[in-house]
Amino acid sequence: MYNNKVAIVTGGASGIGREMCLYLAQRGSTLIIVDINQEKAEEVAAVAKSLGVPCEAKRVDVTSCSDIEKLVAGVKQDFGRIDLMINNAGIGLDGEFKDMTLAHWKRVIDINLWGVIYGTHFVYPMMIKQGFGQIVNVSSVAGLATGGLMTSYTASKHAVVGLTLGLRAEAYQYGVKVNVLCPGFIETPLHDSTLKVSEYLLWEKNQRDKTRFPTAKDCIKPMMRGIEKNRAIIVAPKSQKIYWWVYRLFPSLIPFFWKRIIKKMKEV
Repeated sequence: MYNNKVAIVTGGASGIGREMCLYLAQRGSTLIIVDINQEKAEEVAAVAKSLGVPCEAKRVDVTSCSDIEKLVAGVKQDFGRIDLMINNAGIGLDGEFKDMTLAHWKRVIDINLWGVIYGTHFVYPMMIKQGFGQIVNVSSVAGLATGGLMTSYTASKHAVVGLTLGLRAEAYQYGVKVNVLCPGFIETPLHDSTLKVSEYLLWEKNQRDKTRFPTAKDCIKPMMRGIEKNRAIIVAPKSQKIYWWVYRLFPSLIPFFWKRIIKKMKEV
């Protein structure tokens, strides 16, 4: 399916983005690895090239409309088409709403939502003209089932789900596929760089156990299979589907549990 396809992956230098790039490279895709971290993107590109596929690493700020416009136009000019656009770049922000500043909110929305909007905005008309293509927007299970301590993150990820499903309804007529990927809690470098704005989240007893959750590498196959099968919403790992369904059936239950979790975390 991916042999000789031209694919752009934002946030491709680490975590889920990195595993997506390697998965595509193993299947013969021409890759454009996009990240704010040029050095890490080059490292992933080197691995991809060792598999014998054309690959470029580009430093792009997904919050910059002009950066994304230049990226998409350049790939189109160089390769004549874009088969797959994965808008994966994102950040986390943990803590209570009362501890978040408007600057925190702006940063999260700029990367997690506007980065997706820009990527989609510039590639979608091109795919319409081609008559084919696939756009995959990476959200989160937090974009389907709201928990606590991440209001800005969940708001941005809910918006990505809404944007994607709305566009999917429109894109059928043009032969363009649109999917939203909603990973559950997966151990990635994202969590190491996530800012914690509430002090008690920094306490030693509240630090996560890095061995408790699956890695991006553990989950990449079911995620990519969902993309290959053109599923509207792709949730991985499978266990996270239970969380989503419980939330849908009993929407008051998850906030109740989070109330207890937060209370326990704040106990000295």
